[in-house]
Amino acid sequence: MKQIATGSKDSCVMIWNMKPQMRSYRLAGHKDAVTCVHFSPSGHLVASASRDKTVRLWVPSLKAESTSFRAHIGTVRSVNFSADGQSLVTASDDKTIKVWTVHRQKFLFSLSQHINWVRCAKFSPDGRLIVSSSDDKTVKLWDRNSRECVHSFYEHAGYANHVEFHPSGTCIAAASTDNSVKVWDIRTHKMLQHYPVHSGAVNSLSFHPSGNFLITAANDSTLKIMDLLEGKLLYTLHGHQGPASCVAFSRTGEYFASGGNDDQVMVWKSNFDCTTCEDVRFQHNTTPGQQGISANSTAHVPYPSRAPKPRSQTCSVAEVSNTTDWHTVSHPHNPGPSSHNNTAHSQSIRAPSTHQPPPQAQARASSPQHQAQTQTSDGGVSSALSSTLERIVNQLDILTQTVSILEQRLTLTEDKLKECLENQVDIVQQQQLHSQG
Repeated sequence: MKQIATGSKDSCVMIWNMKPQMRSYRLAGHKDAVTCVHFSPSGHLVASASRDKTVRLWVPSLKAESTSFRAHIGTVRSVNFSADGQSLVTASDDKTIKVWTVHRQKFLFSLSQHINWVRCAKFSPDGRLIVSSSDDKTVKLWDRNSRECVHSFYEHAGYANHVEFHPSGTCIAAASTDNSVKVWDIRTHKMLQHYPVHSGAVNSLSFHPSGNFLITAANDSTLKIMDLLEGKLLYTLHGHQGPASCVAFSRTGEYFASGGNDDQVMVWKSNFDCTTCEDVRFQHNTTPGQQGISANSTAHVPYPSRAPKPRSQTCSVAEVSNTTDWHTVSHPHNPGPSSHNNTAHSQSIRAPSTHQPPPQAQARASSPQHQAQTQTSDGGVSSALSSTLERIVNQLDILTQTVSILEQRLTLTEDKLKECLENQVDIVQQQQLHSQG
């Protein structure tokens, strides 16, 4: 991972270089909040969308060269590069989706069948399709060549804040205000999976590059990781002090970032390709009082940590080659318990007035019944002891999760038995009434 781009309500775009000795850049030019950022596939350009109704293309360097064009007559909510890096698609509160050339920002065509604000628009991996989500409670699939809407998926209980293609290009997932995530097959137009796992509106989601995992961010302040092969929830990550506004994997899936209304950005390291779920872990390192991020973590389960409070309230994250495009993300101040987690390490990003990356700091992780504190300073806990403690905490978390599942099943069984008994009583009473009659 080389760079991360963030955008926030301070109207600036930040380019964070992950190497400790590299400078970070603050790119000023927008006149209002930055709603979305996206790296080009080559990593040579960063596109940003803003409430000032413009899109800017930046060269992520010290010179901060950019070109700006007025893309819409309303807030631009989303901007996305095509896989070949030659086109841009934008979505706006003016109810339209527009496609542009990257070279000279030439307008190509507009898609305008939505009847309310368009929250998000993305190209398919092969660039032939576009998917969009709107406050009109529809998710629309568009053919780029014919410029026609080929299908509409309906969000009856809410609208989709975010929509994204599966890496295979055969499915789409939508993050909805009805507190759930839905996965549809774009060939059969049928819903494949439904995850009503949050207790608040889901703001963002991201597929792991392998296509086997999906991570979500929601107003209930949690991130959740779903195993798409098993069709079940794997992890719940706590830590954001307020709504989690966005989340995204890197291009290799080695990292992911999350963000929210607590004004911070978290960068996590993951190892989802392990053979067992117990080995899927994340780590975090944060730097209180500093103004940047540094890349140093090993692979273990995600946990938030104390982090500096940046000036911006929400931000968008992307990254260049060897990682991913990252959407709106933030970092928590205090650690919180996770449903199924071990220890974790991440890095915090603070939106500074200067551009120097910070040193690392210690991080703290907690579980439902235990807390494990890992020290990275000289003379700290030995790696062997840390590893042993992590395994113990991991096993305890698994036991806790198992007990919780058993308790839920027992409660469901009791409820069903009670319902059956009540039904039998009603039947007996009705039979007695009929016999008396």
